Amino acid sequence: MPVLAAFVVPHPPLIVPAVGRGREAGIQATVDAYERVAREIAELAPDTIVISSPHATLYRDYFHVSPGASARGDFRRFGAPQAAYQATYDTEFVAALERACAAQGIEAGTLGEREPELDHGTMIPLHFVQEQYRDFELVRIGLSGFAPGEHYRLGSAVAQVGRELGRRIVWIASGDLSHKLTPDGPYGYAPEGPRFDEWVCDALARADLVELLACDPSLAERAAECGLRSFQMMAGAFDRTPLRAELLSHEGPFGVGYGVACLYPTGAEASDPSCDRLAAYEQRRARDLAQRHAAEDAYVRLARASLEAYVRDGTRISPPPGLPAELTGRRAGCFVSLKVDGALRGCIGTIAPTWPSLAEEICANAISAAARDPRFDPVRPDELGDLVYDVDVLGEPELVAGIDELDPRRYGVIVSCADGRRGLLLPDLDGVDTVEEQVEIAARKGGIDLFGDAYRLERFEVVRHL
Repeated sequence: MPVLAAFVVPHPPLIVPAVGRGREAGIQATVDAYERVAREIAELAPDTIVISSPHATLYRDYFHVSPGASARGDFRRFGAPQAAYQATYDTEFVAALERACAAQGIEAGTLGEREPELDHGTMIPLHFVQEQYRDFELVRIGLSGFAPGEHYRLGSAVAQVGRELGRRIVWIASGDLSHKLTPDGPYGYAPEGPRFDEWVCDALARADLVELLACDPSLAERAAECGLRSFQMMAGAFDRTPLRAELLSHEGPFGVGYGVACLYPTGAEASDPSCDRLAAYEQRRARDLAQRHAAEDAYVRLARASLEAYVRDGTRISPPPGLPAELTGRRAGCFVSLKVDGALRGCIGTIAPTWPSLAEEICANAISAAARDPRFDPVRPDELGDLVYDVDVLGEPELVAGIDELDPRRYGVIVSCADGRRGLLLPDLDGVDTVEEQVEIAARKGGIDLFGDAYRLERFEVVRHL
């Protein structure tokens, strides 16, 4: 087995003594677990260490693998420039990985490096490992906006390259858990934070990597985590391989979840069909999508029918007979949102009605969400089965005096100026937890400077159809 072991680790800068200046004692269980991981890596004596880091170069549609012969970095931005680290890259491995990904249709490679310096998600593991072991070369991989299955496929490609080159590999999956564990933490509290940490720690303790792949994207987003995709990529390195695992520690005294876990192969690689985790995940995903589609109400079914007809052959359908009266007998603004694996794929809407009926409004906005959202390429026919829809029907906006009358869970917000600039944000969105965030995003969408422009705020309620 080319991947000798994998280790899930966090990356709080204060765990480095030069940065923490004694505060690292507040996460002593994490320090102790990290030191054990470093000792185990030294005993395994790998040729190559692969680190997947959320803070390496990240693109929505590309996995970035760090190029060049070496890199360095330090903790200058955390007030400790003297804490500096150097790593030599495994250039032969990186070149082989690029070829393997190209052959398998995985969008990955060394193009587009923005920051050649080592990121803190990489340096913190190096801090502990290099105290015990230095006879290795590094492969550093960034995450992407791709779905869990694609992260898994990249991890599998890493194992394949290790096998072909005869490398002994250790994988370090760098990533924190939720950043919303306590009200007094730097990111505040969300109930999804502790639930996410419990989910991930349970999956790691049981070596249930399918659970990592299938984690609810909304739960992950609302928990404000940063490590899940790193763990999903690591999981692919053990494709079809039985595992044993041990959760060494989990703590979050500063409001951020820090988990340390070890995973070890226990059988021959790529031989156990019961460990075909990608197939198991895809079957589970297909079942969940089928259940979601079967439960769609009339609003969502209409949006889907309109979008699919347009994407397949350019047809604009009229609302069919038999729709509920609330669709055909009234007018309202609405937004149609599209997601794939929890990631936004398009969202277009109207604040006020522009069509004779809400049904026609939904049909038109569904087409626009698929074809006219400037942030995304038009939806392709092969994506139709993967789309999940939300249809938000807007109530009448009402003027408010200030942000104390807003609530990002209950109300959407409109920020507007007298010259016609206007930005809107819907309520109850994953990752938008405060009024300040909601207003700032809406203003940015409208090109409005909250500090320099005179603006007004309106709020509105929605009825969300799934």
